[in-house]
Order: sequence, then structure tokens, then C-alpha cells
Amino acid sequence: MKVATKAYGLVDADERQRISFPLGLLGFESLKEYILLDAERQPFYWLQSLEVEQLAFILINPFLFRTDYELDINDEELRNIGLAGPETALIFSVVTIPSDGSPMTANLQGPLIINRETRIGRQAILTDPRWKTKHDIMDELSAARQASC
Repeated sequence: MKVATKAYGLVDADERQRISFPLGLLGFESLKEYILLDAERQPFYWLQSLEVEQLAFILINPFLFRTDYELDINDEELRNIGLAGPETALIFSVVTIPSDGSPMTANLQGPLIINRETRIGRQAILTDPRWKTKHDIMDELSAARQASC
């Protein structure tokens, strides 16, 4: 299928890249259909709205920079998207890249959880005080590297 994207213009996408969020995302509850695209720069991805061309989110796998990341999510929330366990889940954090040169951050408090088999997702809200909406990705990566040395 052809998809108009914010980052790349018109692109060809496979139906298997389509992700449905029946409840939408926080602040964008009315938008339910997205497509997951690889970004030109790894380890990032684009979550592009299929309903609004100018709406796209940059995503990252939070475990890449926080190996201690834990998701304490109600089993009912996982069942709502057809997940029986974590082995079939994709987990992403929404990235913010401020235009003023401030550090790039990731939202670890509101992860996106996607059932990789059904391609249905939801945004969870974690109550663990360790996880905030703005984690400096470069600082966290640096701390992780130093801890592993």
C-alpha cells in the first residue's frame, strides 16, 4: 500500500507494518491506525499515522538504553490486545527531539505495547516512580556503558 508520511513523503508499505491502537494514544485518542517504519537512523523507528499525514512519532526500544526497564502492567490490559505473555510483544518508547538543542528524551512512563502477531497495540501508563516521561537517552546510554565496564 502507498502511505503518505511526514518524514519520507509517499512510501510503499506492507500491510504487515500496520498497527491498530483501538484506544488511540494519549492526546490522540481519535487516531487509531498507524504504520511502523524503520527510520533512516537506527535504532529508531517511525510510527506514522495513516489518518493524519503530519502526525508521526519517533520510537525506540527502551531496553537498548535501560536494561533494568520493567513494565508492571495489568494482565487484563495485555489480554485486551491479545497478549498472553511478553514473548510476542514489541515494546517502544516515544522519543522527543526538542528543536532548541535540548537533550533527546524517551518516555518510559507511557510505553507502547504491540502484539507482534495481531499488530494491535496500546499505550500503558506505568506507576513505578523510576519511569518518567523524559529520560535523557544519551545520558542513560553513557551510564549503561560505564556500568558494564
